[in-house]
Amino acid sequence: MMRYRRMGRTGLAVSEIGFGCGGNAGLMLRGTAAEQARIVARALELGVNYFDNAPDYGDGAAERNLGRALKAAGARPLLCSKVEIRRADLDDIAGHVVRSTEDSLRRLGVDALDVLQIHNAPWHEAPAMEGVYYARLGIDDYLRDGGVLDGLARLLRDGKVRHAGFVCRGDDVNVAQRLFQTGMFGMINVPYTLLNPTAGQAPPPGLNVARDGGGVLCHARGADVGAAIYSVLAGGFLSEDSAAGRPRHPVARTVDPAAEAVRLNMERARSLRFLAADTGGTLAQAAFRFVLSHPGVSTALGGFSAMEQLEEIAAASDAGPLPGSALAALERVWRTDFGLATALP
Repeated sequence: MMRYRRMGRTGLAVSEIGFGCGGNAGLMLRGTAAEQARIVARALELGVNYFDNAPDYGDGAAERNLGRALKAAGARPLLCSKVEIRRADLDDIAGHVVRSTEDSLRRLGVDALDVLQIHNAPWHEAPAMEGVYYARLGIDDYLRDGGVLDGLARLLRDGKVRHAGFVCRGDDVNVAQRLFQTGMFGMINVPYTLLNPTAGQAPPPGLNVARDGGGVLCHARGADVGAAIYSVLAGGFLSEDSAAGRPRHPVARTVDPAAEAVRLNMERARSLRFLAADTGGTLAQAAFRFVLSHPGVSTALGGFSAMEQLEEIAAASDAGPLPGSALAALERVWRTDFGLATALP
């Protein structure tokens, strides 16, 4: 049975498992229209009511495909999409936010979004924005006249967007708090995983992480801002197939097994396989149950390549949070940096 949580000040009741439409799992980009329709319909049957999308997912393809699948199902769940701000948009950020959103509405076939997020994480200063880069945006470009907040205000006023949010990417908790203080934002998207839990707690002693989440989930909860967690499976590594070295599903994004970062993530995943045995489920289910153990989490976004993955992850909601014994064992693994502290030079 799917459980639901309140998404911060938005008041939205969202399913603990959300449906992510990004390119890593690949269904909404590389799956067939029939398979997309079948899996989206099954997600709705299972109680999934929150769908997360973005124009960047296949240059609008994921939005069009989701809109078609929902029309076939005769359903209108909660919809989130995003805006990517690139260098060419800096002279009229507010106008771009409005135009991009209107394009998303047309692709999805709806009159309004329940949540619109800025896909650029706020940053302390203006980053170099070359080519199609949009990972970060200077905080001044959020707050200045004609900036992000002005564009969001227009959309909220006109009823094209009901709630606003933004993405965090790590090392950005201070600027995220500045945005919380504006009162405009009701939710964030943030990475929070078994491999890097720092969005939800202080860094465990001994654990090395590329980016510090800064406990942003705790700060968001204090500001009554909800949180959707993306990349729960750390880009697909926290799965039985990945831990066992098996190839990914044909529609999923491929990785190079010879790459050092890939090899290390597979080793980290293997060190956590005990969680599946200890909790009577799969490694992927344990990853979602871990995320849902945090009180600041509103929904955990699943990326699905196939029906069996949807069924597997949806069951994690009914299983409840990870037990204390599993969390204690996890803490011990973190303190050894997944056993790599002594295994690597």
